[in-house]
Amino acid sequence: MNAENVHQDTDLAAPELPREPEDAAGSAAAGSAAADSDAGTAFDTEAGALVEPSEPEFEAAEPAEPEFEAVEPSEPEPEAPPTGTMSAERLAAKALEARLLGGERKLRRREVAAGAGLSLLSARKLWRALGFPNLGDEDVAFTERDQAALSTIVDLVRDGKLTEEAAISITRAIGQMTDRMVVWQIEALVEDMVQEQGVTDAVARKRLVSELPNLIDPLEEMLTYSWRRQLNAAVQRLAVRAEAGLQSSEEGREGDEDDAPLPLARAVGFADLVSYTSLSRRMNEKTLAQLVQRFENKCAEIISVGGGRLVKTVGDEVLYIAETPAAGAEISLALSRAFTDDEILPQARVAMVWGRILSRLGDIYGPTVNLAARLTALADPGTVLVDSMTAAALEQDERFVLVPRPAEDVRGFGEIHPVQLLPGSGRGLILD
Repeated sequence: MNAENVHQDTDLAAPELPREPEDAAGSAAAGSAAADSDAGTAFDTEAGALVEPSEPEFEAAEPAEPEFEAVEPSEPEPEAPPTGTMSAERLAAKALEARLLGGERKLRRREVAAGAGLSLLSARKLWRALGFPNLGDEDVAFTERDQAALSTIVDLVRDGKLTEEAAISITRAIGQMTDRMVVWQIEALVEDMVQEQGVTDAVARKRLVSELPNLIDPLEEMLTYSWRRQLNAAVQRLAVRAEAGLQSSEEGREGDEDDAPLPLARAVGFADLVSYTSLSRRMNEKTLAQLVQRFENKCAEIISVGGGRLVKTVGDEVLYIAETPAAGAEISLALSRAFTDDEILPQARVAMVWGRILSRLGDIYGPTVNLAARLTALADPGTVLVDSMTAAALEQDERFVLVPRPAEDVRGFGEIHPVQLLPGSGRGLILD
């Protein structure tokens, strides 16, 4: 993301004040200042109020003094012949870019904004949200597809389907998630070529340009398919079943808990690898990459099979949620068991808390998350801890055994009563 401040607009349809007439030179200066100012904006264009005037192509000049004698026009100098041809690698990269961007870059930022009926400021807000770098007025960096994409999100605001704030937030989600996704995919492809083709990392990265065109269409189809499936699952979790989760979390609560105002009831868990830092210092690049991938793959598999959601992975720690305390407990025990039995990965400390959370920006927040993190630090390697409230929600379930531990003074929570979670009857979470 760039470092420019983003000022939110308070009125999407606020017209600009009329301007005093300016001379040509003053108009050029004003246009330049408007490009770098964060005043004004919105996605509405009534009376053309929000389309910033283009800078004049030429400033007015003083009339030239007459010459004393005519000067014959000089012959234009012939262009120098090309000194070389474009390399095959550069041609392949150029063709790939044209395919991905929908054509050759022909438009400047003011042209794209005006084509979408937007002020440059509003266009820049959306580009910043997508994570695009700053560009100058003279940079020819856009295609007609950029203009169409800009119009798509703006039309949602003009049609009243989204507020500007929601549009920017959704756009930022798309930018951040797809950025991480494509980096992940490229690194996976490069690593595969290094291993399967026996080439160096540098050669693999160059070769990727010629390999990628065959993968664009199937990857795009899978992206759309996955997005639709994930959107459906999220609607079920976050809308259809949200009220049922809150009702199931009422037992044992008095209504004045720190997380009482939060809208979702979830089992929140952390799994933290033991001695990861010291291990990583002794590993080479290849071994460390294999360890990280093994850790993330195992976590993702167990959490998804258990019906949970992997919120994020940060280094040697994974954060996950589930819709019921029992589902969270099954996942937590399966993670602890998997790392204990793994011949490569170290053991893990695991903790889980049943409570209420706030879900924003693809992440989760609230006291429940913080308490789960604190309990993880208290857990012994290879064990799972829960708090007393979560233990009360699980105590009638024969699949779990609960063993109280001595009270602990936890920063930000005071005295809490950890409970060790052990497997009871039944087979537990079964992986394919």
